[in-house]
Amino acid sequence: MNLRQIEILRAIIRHNTTVAAARVLGLSQPAISNALKAMEEQAGFALFQRVNNRIYPTAEASIIAEDAEALFDLHDKLERRIKDLRESRAGQLRLVATPPLGYGIVTKSIQKTQSLRPKIRTYFDVRRYEGVVNGVESHNAELGFILAYGGKPGLQSEKLYECKMVCVMPVGHPLSSKNEITPRDLRDHHFIALERETRLGEATRAVFEQEGEEFNFSSEVRYGNTACALAEAGAGIAVVDPLTAYSGRFKTDVRPFVPAIPIAAYAIWSENRSLSRLARFFLDRVKEVISELPKDLQ
Repeated sequence: MNLRQIEILRAIIRHNTTVAAARVLGLSQPAISNALKAMEEQAGFALFQRVNNRIYPTAEASIIAEDAEALFDLHDKLERRIKDLRESRAGQLRLVATPPLGYGIVTKSIQKTQSLRPKIRTYFDVRRYEGVVNGVESHNAELGFILAYGGKPGLQSEKLYECKMVCVMPVGHPLSSKNEITPRDLRDHHFIALERETRLGEATRAVFEQEGEEFNFSSEVRYGNTACALAEAGAGIAVVDPLTAYSGRFKTDVRPFVPAIPIAAYAIWSENRSLSRLARFFLDRVKEVISELPKDLQ
């Protein structure tokens, strides 16, 4: 028996007449009768007993129908799964981000997504710039989120957000009285530099060179989070991205840094893999979170 025949058998058992079964299945009564005849010929034994205008399943037909219920349960489960995937209500999200985005925008977007799609499962990691690119290239993550992305063959990207780097310092620091901070202002103060060969670290060094100021630092760190933690502890002043500076995790004073160092946030994904419906749904949530950022982060 094929699945259609089993479905007909099940309908006849449930409704006791070929007319009712035909109505439920959207078939003609002769089609149901012909299918029943074919099933009995294939099986080699009677499936129904006919009494007056009704038919009743034989013990053999009842056994077949009972065993077939598992098939219909599986079919119903598959249909629900397809519907969930179509509406992005189920599935897996694999994400990776650099710390400035990972510890703020992406985490808020995950919360938003899960509140709307509680059945999804999220795999999320925070890595350095190279780790985000490698994670997407190796397909360990479907979406990556990164600051100051420089582009790479095989990856697609979308610019999500633009901002300017800022200066963070201990609360009440003498430079807090200034409306903006320049490289010259940092001459006589302990300076916390972002690591050389990182994109933000190199961008900061370029501005000092442009202004003719010596790039003299007392501490060098890889991440803006580390720089802010040191600034909060009174170890110096740092130039970092505003997402980290205004994250609320650190008690520091924050001022604009000039000349401005513009940076942008990007989403990246593999060029040879189209984004899933769920990934696109998540990307829309990221854009919503970005649209809600305060003006200080613009």
